[in-house]
This record gives sequence, C-alpha cells and structure tokens, in this order.
Amino acid sequence: METVAPPNNEWEINNLPNKLTIFRVCLIPVIIVCLILNLTNFGWILDKKVTFGYIAGWTFVAASITDFLDGYIARKRKIVTVFGSFIDPIADKFLVVSSLIMLLALERLNVLVVIVLVLREIYITALRLLAIERGVALPVANLAKWKTAFQMIGIPMLMPNDEPWGLPMPITGKICVYLAALISVYSAMQYSFGLVKKLKEERKKKQELKRGKKEKEEEKEKKEQKAEEKQTNSSSDIKSQK
Repeated sequence: METVAPPNNEWEINNLPNKLTIFRVCLIPVIIVCLILNLTNFGWILDKKVTFGYIAGWTFVAASITDFLDGYIARKRKIVTVFGSFIDPIADKFLVVSSLIMLLALERLNVLVVIVLVLREIYITALRLLAIERGVALPVANLAKWKTAFQMIGIPMLMPNDEPWGLPMPITGKICVYLAALISVYSAMQYSFGLVKKLKEERKKKQELKRGKKEKEEEKEKKEQKAEEKQTNSSSDIKSQK
C-alpha cells in the first residue's frame, strides 16, 4: 500500500526520499577524495590511481541513481517536504559542480566547458528563484533532461581515465560532456524565453483582471448614480404634487 505524506508533515525529514538525498550528499566527499588522490604522486598511490578513479566513477553512478530514485518515490507516494524541496536540487548541483571542478584539476576537461556548465547551473537556479518569486511555474524541459543524461554518462567515464577492454571511455566521456554543454546553453535560452513569455502572460492577465474590476466598479457607480437620480426625481415629483 502506498504511503502518502499528509499535508501537515511538510516539515518532515525522516522519509525515504530525503534519506536518499542525504545519502547522495554523503557520497560527494568520497568522489572528491578519490579524485584528489589522483592528483597526488605518493609512491603507494601511483599504482592505484586508476582504481581510485573507478571508485569515484561508480560512486558518481550510485549518487545519480539515488537522484532518480528519490524523485520517483517522492512523486509516486506524493511526499513533498520543505527539506526535500531545498536539499534535492542543492545535492544535484554539489555533485555535478564538484565533479566537474575535480576533472578540470585533473586536466580531463576543457576549462571553457566547465565554466559553461557551472555558470548554467547558477543561472538556472537564479531563474527558478525569480519564477517562484513571481508565482510562475518553470517545469523541467525535455532538452534539459537530455543535458542531464549526457552529463551523468560522461562525467563518470572521465574519472578512471582508462580504456577497459579497448573501450574509449575518456573520448566518449568528453563527447558526452561537450554535448551536455552545448545543450545546456540552448536549454538555458529556452528557459529564459519561456519565463519571459509566462511573465508577460501573467502581466496581461493581471491587467485584464484589473481592467475588469475597474469596469465593474464604474458600472456599480453608474447604477448607484442612476438610483440616486431616480430617488431625487421621485422626491421632486412628490413635492410638486403637494
């Protein structure tokens, strides 16, 4: 039987989606430490750099899976909490941005690609805050989902920097991340134009409502004025009859 969080539990933290999100946040230091070890040149680490890269890659994959699961479970069970609404997008950005910065430090990604992807995350966050402040919904676009998919495939492929069984993982990972960067620019423009359009529509609706309200008030005033005139005329007729 599905568990549905009652409306008065919106401040609840102890539920499955939030636990998965917290677990995802806890995986981020593991990825960072493994990639930092790839930057060091201690004797015992030299032979284990690829292993640490694989640990970081598979940890990133596990974190990405929890990202899908917590959203799926929250939608299915209709669990919406303040904590989850706050921590879930933050966890995603922490995971992706920290991984991109570490891959840049390892010289496995071009600096411009990392700048584009990081700035895009900041820009979309600001755009969503503006949408919320204006009371406008800004749903996730299908193109943005493709960006996320390419990103989640490409980033872990670059972490081991290895070609197991002859598979060109570094090249494939770069192609995926570069595609994600291109899509991210286009989707950011799509979000921007979409928000501007919605804001204009909301402004138009408010103006129409204001105009309609003003017309009703004017009509009411006219009716009251006519009633007063009628009453005045009736009083005058009575006086003239007397």
